[in-house]
Amino acid sequence: MSDSSVDFNIRDYIPHRYPFLLVDRILDVNIEAKSIRGLKNVTQNEPFFQGHFPTRPILPGVLIVEALAQVSGILAMRVRDLVLKDIGVMFVLAGTDRTRFKKPVVPGDSLLLDAKVVSERREIVKFECEALVEDTVVCSTELMIAHS
Repeated sequence: MSDSSVDFNIRDYIPHRYPFLLVDRILDVNIEAKSIRGLKNVTQNEPFFQGHFPTRPILPGVLIVEALAQVSGILAMRVRDLVLKDIGVMFVLAGTDRTRFKKPVVPGDSLLLDAKVVSERREIVKFECEALVEDTVVCSTELMIAHS
């Protein structure tokens, strides 16, 4: 079962706000497959580009991982049919494994953020994640998030 992004409010599922909300839109959530696809449009006016790097702006890899963690947190909430304001807890990044950066992400890129649940134990959920620009994988990682 796929959910539509038409009435999907990201802020109902994660507490992040500008400038640290790194997901612009959720394109698809599949509850049965426990997968999600989000979108981050990378623009020149992002505050981190002032220092990373002014003459050749590159999206910091740690922010790509954070964006993947944010879509993973949204998926964890959706799979459990939870809304942030109703539960008083949230999911936080607990660990990363096998993180690889394969190509720089630059202003003008549309970053697709894919995450899929691979295991769940109590409050910890493990995901396989990929970030893509067009059809090219720019980052792959395994993430763990936990209830806080």
